[in-house]
Amino acid sequence: MNIAERVKNVSPSLTLAITAKAKAMKKQGLDVIGFGAGEPDFDTPDYIKQAAIESLQKGFTKYTPVTGTVELKQAICQKFKTENNLDYATENIAVSCGAKHSLYNLFQVIVNPGDEVLIPTPYWVSYPDQVILAGGKPVYIHTTQEDNYKITPALLKSSITPKTKALIINSPSNPSGAMYTADELAAIAEVCVERSLPVVSDEIYEHLAYEFAHVSIASISPEMKKLTAVVNGVSKSYSMTGWRIGYLAAEKEIIKGIDNVQGHSTSNPTSFAQPATETALRGGLEFVHMMKKEFKARRDYMVQKLNSIKGISCLMPEGAFYAFPDISALGKGSMEFCDALLEKAHVAAVPGIAFGHNSNIRLSYACSMESIKKGLDRLEDFVNKNF
Repeated sequence: MNIAERVKNVSPSLTLAITAKAKAMKKQGLDVIGFGAGEPDFDTPDYIKQAAIESLQKGFTKYTPVTGTVELKQAICQKFKTENNLDYATENIAVSCGAKHSLYNLFQVIVNPGDEVLIPTPYWVSYPDQVILAGGKPVYIHTTQEDNYKITPALLKSSITPKTKALIINSPSNPSGAMYTADELAAIAEVCVERSLPVVSDEIYEHLAYEFAHVSIASISPEMKKLTAVVNGVSKSYSMTGWRIGYLAAEKEIIKGIDNVQGHSTSNPTSFAQPATETALRGGLEFVHMMKKEFKARRDYMVQKLNSIKGISCLMPEGAFYAFPDISALGKGSMEFCDALLEKAHVAAVPGIAFGHNSNIRLSYACSMESIKKGLDRLEDFVNKNF
């Protein structure tokens, strides 16, 4: 049986590959410090677990509507209204098996063969491959550390062609931690409205914002809202990565398309995870604020330490839980650097080439302060001995 061409063009996730290699080394008894994790190291709050347990005990274990229960959609609408100043009806909401699944469904619905999707670099690893799987063409808008890894209206305008179908905005960003201010989003939105350019706004890290509040580009204007599909979920904010619940808000015809696609793939998200998600969204942000405080302390230490190491330069991430230091002064590409770092120093980092920037590496601070200190000390020693 032959493999389809579209699958041959898809790259395996370097993030998952590095994590798997680090775990294999740990099983061999090696003391490996892993900075590859894309999930909070905190447990899901007990009140959310309890909601799932209660739903199981009540027998809530059957099929639900394909794109989620009405009750969960109502909680999502309320979340958008109170936290993002966005008014949606339940018919504008689709719940899927994680935000990654929401994005996959969306590209399947909006991208035709040959359509171009604008992806600012550095980008989350799955954006290009999901576009390719939908038959589209990723078109990269390259940003630099001097730009704080953010696009400008001028860069955006110069990248739009007659084949451009959508722009992806990820704020806060994985991997750079960069965030767009309200004014920056307004300037980008002006271009999008002028060109009738749809936006895919990935807001999964919205509550992990350290310097200023997250703003959704969909809230800039009614015209921008119509052009925007907002993707979010509970994986990062409520430490529910394994629960696999994500959601998307968009115009009705997009949601109908997603309902059709999802109906022929996964069908509904896990039944008993949906009441738990409803409880999470209605339960306030106390847990999120606790996590954010811890992440900020780790971030501050990590960035200060990275900038003290010769040949390494790191911007202060404004959100998420990643640092994205530039290692170009060391004269090695990110893959070669990370392979040597793991083999010689037993520190796992993700090569920046996975995110479109071979001059960088990504370090997650979703791990204990003890691990961060030990891992960065090893990184410093590795650089001093080898460069």
